[in-house]
Amino acid sequence: MRTTKLAIILATLVLLGGCSNSTAPEPKEEAQKVSQEAAQQPKPQVPATSIAPPEQEMRGREALSTAATLKKMSGTAMNTAAGSPMAERRPGMMSPPPPDASSFQPPAMNTESYTPVDENGFIATANDPLSTFSIDVDTASYSNIRRFVAEGALPPVDAVRIEEMVNYFSYSYPEPAKGPFSVTTEVGPSPWQPEYKIVRIGLKARDINKKDLPPSNLVFLIDVSGSMSQPNKLPLLKQSMKMLVEQLDKNDRVSIVVYAGADSIALQPTMGDRKAEIDQAIDSLSAGGSTYASHGILTAYELAERTRMPKGNNRVILASDGDFNVGVTSRGELTRLIEEKRQSGIYLTVLGFGMGNYHDDTMEVLADKGNGNYAYIDSLLEAKKVMVQQMSGTMFALARDVKIQVEFNPAKVGAYRLIGYENRALADEDFNNDKKDAGEIGVGHTVTALYEIIPAGSKAIPHVDPLKYQKVKPGGEKVSDELLTVKVRYKPLDSETSTLLDQVVKDHTAKLEGTSDDFRFAAAVVGYGMVLKDSKHLNKFGLPDILKLAKGAKGRDTEGYRAEFIRLVEMSELLKK
Repeated sequence: MRTTKLAIILATLVLLGGCSNSTAPEPKEEAQKVSQEAAQQPKPQVPATSIAPPEQEMRGREALSTAATLKKMSGTAMNTAAGSPMAERRPGMMSPPPPDASSFQPPAMNTESYTPVDENGFIATANDPLSTFSIDVDTASYSNIRRFVAEGALPPVDAVRIEEMVNYFSYSYPEPAKGPFSVTTEVGPSPWQPEYKIVRIGLKARDINKKDLPPSNLVFLIDVSGSMSQPNKLPLLKQSMKMLVEQLDKNDRVSIVVYAGADSIALQPTMGDRKAEIDQAIDSLSAGGSTYASHGILTAYELAERTRMPKGNNRVILASDGDFNVGVTSRGELTRLIEEKRQSGIYLTVLGFGMGNYHDDTMEVLADKGNGNYAYIDSLLEAKKVMVQQMSGTMFALARDVKIQVEFNPAKVGAYRLIGYENRALADEDFNNDKKDAGEIGVGHTVTALYEIIPAGSKAIPHVDPLKYQKVKPGGEKVSDELLTVKVRYKPLDSETSTLLDQVVKDHTAKLEGTSDDFRFAAAVVGYGMVLKDSKHLNKFGLPDILKLAKGAKGRDTEGYRAEFIRLVEMSELLKK
C-alpha cells in the first residue's frame, strides 16, 4: 500500500519537474513541496496573438461596435489563454500557475468614431421648392474609405460622406470669366432610376499662379501624444510636413506648436527658406503622453495672431488622430472654442492620420466650424496630393461663406433630393444672412453637388395633402422650360458683404450616353457611396453597374485617380461577396 502511494507521489513530482529525492515526504510536507516547486517555475507568458484578434479583423462594420468587440475579445481570451477554466486539459495534468499580471497586454480595441448621418430623402417641390446648403471642399471621407477597403473591409456606414467622395476628383469646369469662380450645370437621366433625372452643379475657383499668391504665416499644431506613435501617424505626418515646407520661400513663415499632456512651441516663427532648421525641428518630434488638444489650439491661434501677416495667408494646420482625452474634449465645447477663434480671421486646415482610434467626428467638426478644410492622409501619395499638387487650394482661401440655394420649378419638378451634404444643410432664410457661417473655397478648387429629381406628375412623388392657398399645375403649353435656378452667395476675402450669382437651368432630355464623362463619372462615385451607405434609392443598381459606368467615363485621367477609383470598386465587389 505504501509502495503504491510512493509511486504516485514520485510520478506527480516528476511531472512537475520539481523532485530529485527518492524519499517520499509526509502528505502535508508533500503539498508544501509541490507549492514551492511550482512557484519557482518560470511563469508562462500569454502571447498577444492568443488574445487579440488580427488587426484587420478588428476593422469594418462590426469592429466599430465596442460591445461586440469586447465580447469577441473576451471570448477569445477565455478559450485560449493558459490556465483558463475552458482550456483543454489532459487527465492527470495540473493547471499551470496564472500568468504574471504585469506581462498581460490588453487587446487593442477599435474605438474609431463617426457622426451618424441619415441620408437625404425626397422633398415634394409643392411643399418646399427651395434647397439651401453650405459648400464643402473636404475630401477626408474618400481617402478614409480607401484605407478601409485596402485593408480588406468595407467602411462603416457613417464614415461615408458622398459629397467628400465626389469632391475628391477634379472636373473640367471652365475658368471663371469674371469673379472668383464659375458656375456650371448639366442635366441627364439617373443611372439607377432612368425615369428620374440628375442635375450636376459645379463651381470652379479661379487658379492663381503660385508666384502671385500672398505670403503664408503657417502655424503647425501637431499632436505628439502617445496615440500618435504608430508608423501611419506621427512618422507619416513628419514626412508630409516636409513636403509642404519644400514649397515655401523666404516670404513665408513657419511655426510649430506641439501638444500632449501639455503644449509647447517646438519651432519659433522661422523663414520658409531656412529649410534645414525647420526639418531639424520636425525630425525632433516624438510621441508620448495624453492629449491636451484644447490648450494646444489656444496656443496655436495666439501664436498665429501674434505673427499675423496683414495681407498674407494666416492659417493653423492641425494634424492629429482626433483622440482628445484631456482638457476640453466634448465636440460641443470644441465647436464653441473653434467658432470663437475663427473670428480672428485665421483659417484652419485639419489633417487626419491613423486608424484604430481615429476620431473622424471630432476632426470634421473642427474643420467645419473653423473656416477650414479637412483631408485624411493615409499614405505618402495622399500627402503629396494634399500638400504639393493641391497646395494652393488647401492653404489659400479665395472666397468664404459660400452658400448655394436652388429653387425648383414645381411645374417641372415633382420632388428632389440633394445627394450628400446632410450636415451642411442651411435654413432657407440663412442664404441672405451674411452673419451665417458657411464653407470656404480655395484657389483652383472645384465643388460639385448632385440633385436627383422626380419629374412633375410622377406617381413616385412623396404624398402631401393638397395645399389650400396655392396650386401648381404640372405640364401645360405655357409652362416655362426652366427646370430650376441656382443661386450662389459668397464673401470676397476683403468684404463682410456677400455677392450674389445666379444661373437658370433649362430642362433637358439627353440620354445617359449623351452626357459628359464628368457627369457619368460623378454619378458613378455617387452610386458607389450609396452602395456603401445601403441606400434605399438605388433600385437594384449595384457595384457591377457602377463599375461599368465608371470605366466608360474614365476620360482623361492624367493623375490616375479615376483608375484608382475603378480598382476600389472592384475590390469592394469582392468584399461584398
